[in-house]
Amino acid sequence: MTALRAGTLLLATLTTGLMAGLFAGFAYAVMPGLSRVDDRTFVTTMRSINQAILNGWFALCFGGALVCTLAAVLLHLPGGRRAPLPWLLAALLLYGLVLAVTAAVNVPLNDRLAAGAARAADPAQLRAMFESTWVRWNVVRAVLNTAALGCLGWALLVARSVAG
Repeated sequence: MTALRAGTLLLATLTTGLMAGLFAGFAYAVMPGLSRVDDRTFVTTMRSINQAILNGWFALCFGGALVCTLAAVLLHLPGGRRAPLPWLLAALLLYGLVLAVTAAVNVPLNDRLAAGAARAADPAQLRAMFESTWVRWNVVRAVLNTAALGCLGWALLVARSVAG
């Protein structure tokens, strides 16, 4: 495995793993913890999290998983190094689905929560509009992202065995 192929595949695996961990952590710790607080605390906390997460580290991992996985696919096309390609393509598809769910469901819900809180809407109504749908689709993201991570891990093993 060339250093560029190996490094790109490793970066794809790391960034995808960090995103899988983030979504999974929300699924099994953050949201269950927030389910135990009152409506105003829930809305305030989710708004704060949604504002805080928009930072360079998040962008690096969120975008890096896509860019590095796509780069790994492209680097494995030429030169007969195609053994990991099915796993790389599966990971790219799965992560693409993560992005689609995020863009179609979770981000619009975050925006609706922020808009409602900004105009001082009833916290109970905001929570009812947000929580169960956001949680359900976040679990979908966590599962898809974890599957993408598994595919990238397998691609690393396949690439290593072919090079080895």
